[in-house]
Amino acid sequence: MNTKTLVIVGHGMVGHRLVEAMRSRDEAGQWRIVVFGQESRPAYDRVSLSSYFEGASEGELSLVADDVRRDQAVELRLGARVVAVDRDAQTVRTASGQTRGYDTLVLATGSYPFVPPVPGRDLPGCFVYRTLDDLDAIRTAAEAAVARGDPGRRSGVVVGGGLLGLEAARALRLLGLSPHVVEIAPRLMPVQVDEGGGALLRRLVEDLDVAVRCGVSVQSIAKGPRGRGLVAALSDGIELDADVVVFSAGIRPFDQLARAMGLPVGERGGVLVNDYCRTADERIYAIGECAAIAVRGAVGGVGRTYGLVAPGYAMAEVVADRLLGGGATVTAADLDTSTKLKLLGVDVASFGDAHASTRGALEVVINDPVAGSYQKLVVSDDAKTLLGGILVGDASRYATLRSLMGSKLPADPVAMIAPGGVAVGADELPDSAQICSCNAVTKGTLRAAIAKGAHDVPALKACTKAGTTCGSCLPTLKLLLKQSGVTVSKAVCEHFACSRQELFQIVAGTGIQTFSELVARYGSGRGCDICKPAVASILASTGACGSHILDGEQATLQDTNDHFLANLQRNGTYSVIPRIPGGEITPEGLIAIGEIARDFKLYTKITGGQRIDMFGARVEQLPAIWRRLVDAGFESGHAYGKALRTVKSCVGTDWCRYGVQDSVSMAILLELRYRGLRSPHKLKSAVSGCARECAEARSKDFGVIATEAGWNLYVCGNGGFRPRHADLLAADLGTETLVRTIDRFLMFYIRTADRLQRTAPWLEAMEGGLDHLREVIMDDKLGICAELDAAMARHVAGYSDEWRGVLEDPVKLARFNSFVNAPGTPDPTVEFVDRRGQRVPVGYDRGSQRVLISGPTLQVAGK
Repeated sequence: MNTKTLVIVGHGMVGHRLVEAMRSRDEAGQWRIVVFGQESRPAYDRVSLSSYFEGASEGELSLVADDVRRDQAVELRLGARVVAVDRDAQTVRTASGQTRGYDTLVLATGSYPFVPPVPGRDLPGCFVYRTLDDLDAIRTAAEAAVARGDPGRRSGVVVGGGLLGLEAARALRLLGLSPHVVEIAPRLMPVQVDEGGGALLRRLVEDLDVAVRCGVSVQSIAKGPRGRGLVAALSDGIELDADVVVFSAGIRPFDQLARAMGLPVGERGGVLVNDYCRTADERIYAIGECAAIAVRGAVGGVGRTYGLVAPGYAMAEVVADRLLGGGATVTAADLDTSTKLKLLGVDVASFGDAHASTRGALEVVINDPVAGSYQKLVVSDDAKTLLGGILVGDASRYATLRSLMGSKLPADPVAMIAPGGVAVGADELPDSAQICSCNAVTKGTLRAAIAKGAHDVPALKACTKAGTTCGSCLPTLKLLLKQSGVTVSKAVCEHFACSRQELFQIVAGTGIQTFSELVARYGSGRGCDICKPAVASILASTGACGSHILDGEQATLQDTNDHFLANLQRNGTYSVIPRIPGGEITPEGLIAIGEIARDFKLYTKITGGQRIDMFGARVEQLPAIWRRLVDAGFESGHAYGKALRTVKSCVGTDWCRYGVQDSVSMAILLELRYRGLRSPHKLKSAVSGCARECAEARSKDFGVIATEAGWNLYVCGNGGFRPRHADLLAADLGTETLVRTIDRFLMFYIRTADRLQRTAPWLEAMEGGLDHLREVIMDDKLGICAELDAAMARHVAGYSDEWRGVLEDPVKLARFNSFVNAPGTPDPTVEFVDRRGQRVPVGYDRGSQRVLISGPTLQVAGK
């Protein structure tokens, strides 16, 4: 048999996928493969490009396994740019003059960054964000800026607020610069998200020290004063100082070779190919970002290019099949642009007809600014078929919803995205449902792999490639394994093979005080947004770190709200809630809060936990507000943390004629004892002075109800979308026994619960349930009560107010600015309107033609 030569021009992710597909299928050895890569490096993972700044090496990002390097049928030529193709002679020529013949040629040249024609775009300090060489250059410039030691100028401007632009902003943060994203569209990620999703995304991104300006463009770039740095002039007249400017304003297909050899290209660029990726020349194919593919039924019509890796992978698989005698074609489903990403720590997902362009489509939207979640489904005009969706803030439902796209909905669309609503399990999905959209892996394929012995996630990834690209389908893979009777790992994440409970024991037993030491000794990699906050909570609750949560490395581990010791709100401002133990407050305290709210123009509201919430504080105002509160005798209420929130109370025997115990004093005692206690999830409590239960103690994580003989203790209740009454743990307890029992209950919960597990599901999942809990913390069945008592004693003795800790530390204070290069300058994008005598955020009316849930109001309308 004569061996034919396949020449692939381009060794990116898609080009390398073709190499892998050919070598895994070409058992007869029909083809010899020659790959020309323009970069000096072999193919690497561009999806994870920013991890390069988190410590990932070139080797870790590389996609080329050793067996490919050793494969005698694959010739890899790096640093070899193909500049010409002779279609008649069937040869390619490189910039160095080398020529190589081909039987079949595949163009996998990808794309190049689009740089707007801005005066000054070629100045030193201006970069694009595309290759590892680009990242090396950005790193060098950023390190030089940081080394200069001028905090007023350690900043960067990112031109473009799409997927790559937000990744670039994340990279600048990792390099120690303060990024400022400029997007010409009215919102971030305009292709993937709508107005509502874009508004929430902006607020969440701005909370992470990234300034955002939408609806403006960069007009020019000039050298800064005295030749230091750069100045970017915007279309609205604002000038931004910057050490670096990164252009991430989109991509264009790299189709110059095709144009030079006379192949037809699309109206917007890209080599025109048919549904099996062949060009007008039967010996030449094109795949990936350089291909403008014509597929019937694809969104966007025919001749469209695709900038995501999943469609490129599908094209590579089809070409491999065709070259080996098959008849595969690219389908509209293969060109799905669904994506789920974590951008700057914010989950964003978009799939299908996200913008409801289908005739008669209805939009179902639940926007919860308090929880930081925007959920939207696009359904058919009869509300029975899922067409697409957008998820911002919480994308946990993405894998399931993406799999149902085009199928009949198993439940009401509102219930499917409402918090605590209908959960569609993997067992309810048909075998045809696509679980991994990046690699087009169906549920049926995964079930078959499990039946053949793939009994863990790594094995499933190896044999099906599911979960090997973006990773968003990994939770579903675990569910499928569990439903197949396979024991699933309880690992916290990919960086720690142990559970949260085991991590807690490691920290408590070894005395480890930092995340870095913990991951180095007992984990792998550099951690992620799952394990870092979990470990931060463990370090705080065990007292292992022995410092403020914003000290040193601890600050980098915290969740969004903990990072600023306040709750982020829908317009990018924060709410401030001082602690009011038991709900008891003096007239002087009320006056102090009123004066602070008046002076800072804050919206005030009484909370359900008997506290006063002040909304609308800008980040640079927080320390000044805290100073006034601390001077008036208040401290942090920890409303921002996974910690004790409040201990609510009725007035008890002091005033109520039905009261049988002093509920206010008890509530104050408990709140002051457990304040600042970090836990797997938030904790709420209440004390009622009699059986009439005015404080609603049985809806709390731990609740106390007075009796004639003492106190009844109830545990593991909660309100919310799935209310659960607390269970009676013990009756008629004296005060000392009550407090000791609560101490042990809380410490046992902190010690054994899973990450983000409330006390109610913790108890429900506990083997032996309430009886076992009672045996552990009251009968000392496990012999750990002394340890639990000691742990609580350490917490009580070590408590300090986190607000005061910031006020007493200039380093911590420095982080509370809207703009690093202009301390004290308010964010001009934050605007308010007056409503009922107070200020509320402006510009968040989502309009009609949606399902909106806001307070008690539910509006439904079609498009």
